[in-house]
Amino acid sequence: MDPSTLTVRSLVTFDDLESCLSLQRDTWGDSFREQVPPALLLVTQKIGGVLLGAFTPQGVLLGFVYGITGVLDREPVHWSHMLAVREPWRDHGVGRLLKLRQRDAVRAIGVHRMMWTFDPLVARNAHVNLNRLGVRVVEYVPNLYGAGPMTPLDAVIGTDRLIVEWQLESSTIRGQFAADGQIVADDQGGDFPAAPVIRLPIPSDIQALKRREPERALAWRTFTREAFTHYLRAGYAVQGLARTGPGAPAYILEAGDRA
Repeated sequence: MDPSTLTVRSLVTFDDLESCLSLQRDTWGDSFREQVPPALLLVTQKIGGVLLGAFTPQGVLLGFVYGITGVLDREPVHWSHMLAVREPWRDHGVGRLLKLRQRDAVRAIGVHRMMWTFDPLVARNAHVNLNRLGVRVVEYVPNLYGAGPMTPLDAVIGTDRLIVEWQLESSTIRGQFAADGQIVADDQGGDFPAAPVIRLPIPSDIQALKRREPERALAWRTFTREAFTHYLRAGYAVQGLARTGPGAPAYILEAGDRA
């Protein structure tokens, strides 16, 4: 699927909103407890919220992005709360297209900062957010959405998230990121060395691992939670995600005097 063939527009009709709700269920399951209902999708758009959908030429909704606008540190900030793309069209640039159009919509109302969260163990999302969009990691939060599962698979490893910030006027697009650095131990544990550059590995497919080897998926969560907490507190900055070389995929973290 070529993203240039898609139409991206606001979802405002009742059919649009029901399609968005259906896509939420298709993506995260009928038991997903954080579904955003049509009424809320509608009214938040009246006060700076953004709800955009990507449609095929035949009018099929392939993906959507949804966020709300508020105030942080006395400045307007847009929080991008939810993005979903249908399974056959993932990794085809649809999600990135939606984010870029969301950026345009937010800038049009005078907002220049966007924030959101993602699971640091999902390599696909880390690559798009860090390498393609150029976001900055602000904070690591254990079980941001509670210890209870949002979806059945969340029960395996919890809802740890990275909070990131996108400076819409000055983000650095890193492209295919790769760098040398000292490799931190994997899910088997180990010490956290002090080095100018750290490679923090993650599994290539955490979703498959949660289904196939839940104990190992939990070990990865425990290890990366401790590693991120340690290095962010020590002043390291997340520079990107390397997808080639030893220990790939791996986050690249640089010490404060280098970042």
